Amino acid sequence: MSENPSTQRATLRRIARQAMADRGLQPDFAPAALAELETIAAAPHPPDRSLRDLRSLPWCSIDNDDSMDLDQLSVAVSAAGAPTRVLVAIADVDALV
Repeated sequence: MSENPSTQRATLRRIARQAMADRGLQPDFAPAALAELETIAAAPHPPDRSLRDLRSLPWCSIDNDDSMDLDQLSVAVSAAGAPTRVLVAIADVDALV
């Protein structure tokens, strides 16, 4: 009998948190970072309506093993009858800095 999706997600989260900790990464934001985030009143620029929200896709990091900032992601997207597409995301890290 297989696990339900909610249990599977919880298991994957636990494994990911442990993998981050094992590699010296902090899986949670520091309280000071969260406090700074609360001071941001709005996005730095009006949202670009041509951009699509793809946060629901199962992205994975393509950063180096020794990277301390995970700002590059990839995901493979397939659709019936269409070739599989590989999407690459690179964070706009200076947008709010």
